[in-house]
Amino acid sequence: MTSSDAGNPFAPDHIAILGGGPGGYEAALVAADAGAKVTIVEDKGLGGSAVLTDVVPSKTLIATADAMRRVNASVAFGVRFGEQGDADDDQYETEAWADFSRVNERLLKLAQDQSRDIEASLTRAGITVIKGRGRLIPPRSIEVTPHEGGSSHVIDADAVLVATGASPRELPTAVPDGERILNWTQAYSLTDVPEHMIVVGSGVTGAEFASAYRRLGAEVTLVSSRDRVLPGEDADAAAVLERSFARVGAKVASKSRAESVERTDDGVRVTLSTGDVLEGSHCLMAVGGVPNTTDVGLEDCGVQLTGSGHVRVDSVSRTTASGIYAAGDCTGQLPLASVAAMQGRVAVSHMLGDAVSPLKLHHVASNVFTSPEIATVGVTQSQVDSGEYQADVVKLDLATNPRAKMMMVRDGFVKIFARKGSGTTIGAVVVAPRASELIFPLALAVTQKIHVDDVAKTFTVYPSLTGSISEAARRLHAYGG
Repeated sequence: MTSSDAGNPFAPDHIAILGGGPGGYEAALVAADAGAKVTIVEDKGLGGSAVLTDVVPSKTLIATADAMRRVNASVAFGVRFGEQGDADDDQYETEAWADFSRVNERLLKLAQDQSRDIEASLTRAGITVIKGRGRLIPPRSIEVTPHEGGSSHVIDADAVLVATGASPRELPTAVPDGERILNWTQAYSLTDVPEHMIVVGSGVTGAEFASAYRRLGAEVTLVSSRDRVLPGEDADAAAVLERSFARVGAKVASKSRAESVERTDDGVRVTLSTGDVLEGSHCLMAVGGVPNTTDVGLEDCGVQLTGSGHVRVDSVSRTTASGIYAAGDCTGQLPLASVAAMQGRVAVSHMLGDAVSPLKLHHVASNVFTSPEIATVGVTQSQVDSGEYQADVVKLDLATNPRAKMMMVRDGFVKIFARKGSGTTIGAVVVAPRASELIFPLALAVTQKIHVDDVAKTFTVYPSLTGSISEAARRLHAYGG
């Protein structure tokens, strides 16, 4: 397959979408806006796992943990609780605690509310939503078994988008039971803060949950098979997070794999590859995901899968079968809701023969919602170190930023990569509170190939954390940017 073909040989009047997550519902809205008839088949709920069991609930949990962090740090700001009096009086209680049943009730309600909002927007756009189990049948149809009973029926379409997502990976020696051994979809059934949560997996999901649970008051041990947390992220950023973990008492068992996890009378026992045994109250398995591509009828329609079971797609979301596209976690691209949504939009544009820009993964801004947050875009430090890219690099700690001092931000930095010789912004890392917001101007600079001098000349508010972005860009000018 190539991504250079102009348009598509057919103009689909009816587009059927299997899966209502970000890749599916975003594509549906674009297609409906272009005048196509659109049908979505969704098995579990609009929004998919991103809304119902992953992104929305987990980031809501993290937001609660961050609120606790700020409350517990408030004494250092001069904030007192209780009646006005002696600042050293014991009446000033500042140790917040989490009512976990209320926390989980709130985040699950938010997830359901978001799912309903998505369904309402699809309905307003004239999109048909069918709640049921779907399976592809050749050449481009979906057989649906509806939830509400009745016989199966077939939806004939001119083009199909597969957006079936992924599910948590399960190890045969650590099968989740939803009570003590949990995957990330089951973490919201707890009614009390875990006494000691053992998190297996030091990637993004594991690090986020470890950070959140520690801030919520649980003892936490993170099991990492590598020598550090977040092995796939910027090494400087990972070092900051490890220092933050150490400061709040979160333990890391590095260079260790969980060989098995088993229930005990009042908790769990995790046996490591080193021979060590960890005892805890709960264990969260965060060892990646597997694509939902089994028994979907893909092979029958000529859709090739990769060795990992993901749908093989090109840069405009085409599969190996004519008229069938795919988007989201089932494709093995970056497992981000933003990427899934962009894949879906690109797929529809290509289906309809519109001008389309192929997906460029190096333009994707991503964020790790730990405390502090870690946001990245574009070229990475490892790519520069390996010689893959020639770049000048400036890393500016937030310690000198006046707004950071006011906010009592202890850790964090801004790092910008400028192409050597031309000064074009080609990558960035931000480690800070709300780094997910701060990365946007740098993502814009990377995507639009903005010169670092132009970033430096753009006014920032004083005082603000964005001031460090401008300052880092100014320092790159000295390197010939």
